[in-house]
Amino acid sequence: MRFEHDVTALDGISISVPKGSAYGLLGSNGAGKSTLLRLITGIYRPTSGSVKVDGEDIYDNAKLKERIFFVSDETVQFGSMTLKQMRDYYKTFYGSFSDELFEELMATVNLPSDKKLLTFSKGMKRQAAVICGLSCKTPYLLLDEAFDGLDPTMRSIVKRMLIDAMLDRKLTVVFSSHNMAEMDEFCDRVGLLHHGKTVFDRELDSVKGSIVKLQTAFDRAVTKADFNDIELLSLETSGSVTRIIARGDREEIVSAVRGLSPKFIDEIPLNLEEIFIYEMEVLGYDSSGLKN
Repeated sequence: MRFEHDVTALDGISISVPKGSAYGLLGSNGAGKSTLLRLITGIYRPTSGSVKVDGEDIYDNAKLKERIFFVSDETVQFGSMTLKQMRDYYKTFYGSFSDELFEELMATVNLPSDKKLLTFSKGMKRQAAVICGLSCKTPYLLLDEAFDGLDPTMRSIVKRMLIDAMLDRKLTVVFSSHNMAEMDEFCDRVGLLHHGKTVFDRELDSVKGSIVKLQTAFDRAVTKADFNDIELLSLETSGSVTRIIARGDREEIVSAVRGLSPKFIDEIPLNLEEIFIYEMEVLGYDSSGLKN
């Protein structure tokens, strides 16, 4: 997809979002996450390829758009509205809007319903948008920087709201975030974008099981040449301790390291951010943009 000045915003993106799942879009600033979300919601028209929801093209499909709610990272357009007016605005577009659910969620977060949103903090605006989105009871909910501006308590409340909706009515959630810890906790499947391309689109368990980090020690200095049998991503020695990071089958990696007669082997859990960084580095990308 191209914008002004012949800039390619997305290039050959291909992802699949299973129904009833929580799908996370990751990537550095400018990776194409927001553009992709706007394509999925039918705001933008792809210059090539297709974006399908329930087997139908989404662009210029008003009936299908009623099945999707998009929480943008921008809320300035609602600044002059109160939360009640925001509710009434969405009720005109979504026949499935539930006043009962709206009141229930409002009681949970205790937001003022008669004050203009321009008086709200960033986190309060985010809560208001999520409440309206859930109250529309659409099968699909998309959120751009879903938890941005929320304090830890409100993050927990919003996550609970989303999880309850997923369990109660099989809601499908797609959201972008720079916070990989949130993805680790919430998502079933993740896609990593970089420079408008898909680095990968995989189940989260598959991502976590693809890279192994070991801490060990040897009686001699080891080099990368000693690890020809495994896909070595990183080899670092600090004092007497050597840290090995490799991609592939865990048992095969551990077996290869044992073949070098180490004094000990300890497996160290990798967090999601570390895994993504190593994946990016293997592909030759500068992974520094992924760090908060």
